[in-house]
Amino acid sequence: MQPSPSPSRSETPYPWRAQTGPQLTAIQRHLIDELFYGGAVGGGKSDYLLGDYAQDVPSPWGAHWRGILFRKTYAELEDLISRSQQIYPPWFPGCRWSVQDSMWSWPNGATLKMRYLESATDWMRYWGHAYTWIGWDELPNWPDMDAYIKMKARLRSAHEVPNKRIRATGNPGGPGHGHVKAYFRIDQHPLGGEIFEQGGMKRLFVRSRLADNRILLRHDPKYAQRLAGLGSPDLVRAWLEGDWNVIAGAFFPEFGDRHIVDPIELPSHWTRFRAMDWGSAKPFSVGWYAVSDGELPQFSRGALIKYREWYGMIEGQPNTGLKMTATEVGRGIISREAKSEVISYSVLDPSAFAEDGGPSIAEMLSKAGAVFRAADNKRVTQRGAMGGWDQVRGRLKGDAKPMLYFFSTCTHTIRTLPALQHDVTKPEDVDTDAEDHAGDETRYACMSRPWTQSTPPDSGPPRGARTIEEMVRRHEARQEDYRRI
Repeated sequence: MQPSPSPSRSETPYPWRAQTGPQLTAIQRHLIDELFYGGAVGGGKSDYLLGDYAQDVPSPWGAHWRGILFRKTYAELEDLISRSQQIYPPWFPGCRWSVQDSMWSWPNGATLKMRYLESATDWMRYWGHAYTWIGWDELPNWPDMDAYIKMKARLRSAHEVPNKRIRATGNPGGPGHGHVKAYFRIDQHPLGGEIFEQGGMKRLFVRSRLADNRILLRHDPKYAQRLAGLGSPDLVRAWLEGDWNVIAGAFFPEFGDRHIVDPIELPSHWTRFRAMDWGSAKPFSVGWYAVSDGELPQFSRGALIKYREWYGMIEGQPNTGLKMTATEVGRGIISREAKSEVISYSVLDPSAFAEDGGPSIAEMLSKAGAVFRAADNKRVTQRGAMGGWDQVRGRLKGDAKPMLYFFSTCTHTIRTLPALQHDVTKPEDVDTDAEDHAGDETRYACMSRPWTQSTPPDSGPPRGARTIEEMVRRHEARQEDYRRI
């Protein structure tokens, strides 16, 4: 770990106090085990964490009040330490910052460590530790909740400390957006304020808005105006209002309610196929698709309808796999299909065909009855060859109607696909640290049946017309469909 910076001291004329509103509401919820305070940018989230820990420093527990506060990267940690230096000395004149230990300490023995967790295994540094307060600043910046959940076991004390708690903050967006949203049930309680219990611990989401930070707006009255000019109306709404249904930086902003349909009986003669992304420690994702021939008016000819999914995840633990064997998964796939269901073909992540001194994943699936061929794993468009993500995007956009639909029962696809983020170093690709398993499986499905959008009227043939090559390809595809029926 790099040495922590020695922050510049900035004196304030009065001790820090929580602002009236959601910040004060959150800081007063001492008896809630896990609280997530989040929403708008500029909502006073970092201040809330620093204040929530420090309010119990004068308590009788003294040296038993031990805290640790995390940020994702070292650069982010520098900002947090600088802010703590502005807040703590005027509030507690006897406190001391140790550059070597990256820790605040108080005369009564209370301590607050400030750390960063950048890699997936950094939490193991604290395996034998014990803390009575654990904080996470910008929790959605972590790709999953694994480190958060593992550190819950470190919330303990050999002494009776009644207010042990975990506190976290964050904005909508980031690679962990969907995990945080699910963990704190933000879909069910979008305005926050509803306490629920899970695993013997009480959880609460407190929503913040930019308007709640009156101090910031008083000192920088044009801040909201500047935000309003930095993105789409939906993105600005997420920034200003803390709306968790708007995902900042979403890879597929095209995804919406029009792509989700209630389950119906699909014609039995439609071509059906499977797509799969393998996983063991991480979830596997299996999707069953039907290809519309235009018989049902709500689906254009050639549209794909994902009518069933099997997502191998431990319930309540997003991005955590079931660790099933390939043989078990293969049997599970077959058991989910009706005896009369005709599967024309199946595509699987090519890496599942690798042989490392024994039978491959694909071979074990095949022996269990689920036979797959290697999927086209091209991710991004290169040299004119369309990549899988552009195929998914094109089908989501469609022509007059989408060319890709999902039954509402495909809950994990609906949960994770719109939450995918751009890779910060390769914007045309998704962030692979995110929960992308259903997305990859959908990509394989779309690549197995390439589709091209109609040419716009002002740039070629009339709308709805196709190139000669496209017409020939579609004719051949139809003939292949008829042979399979």
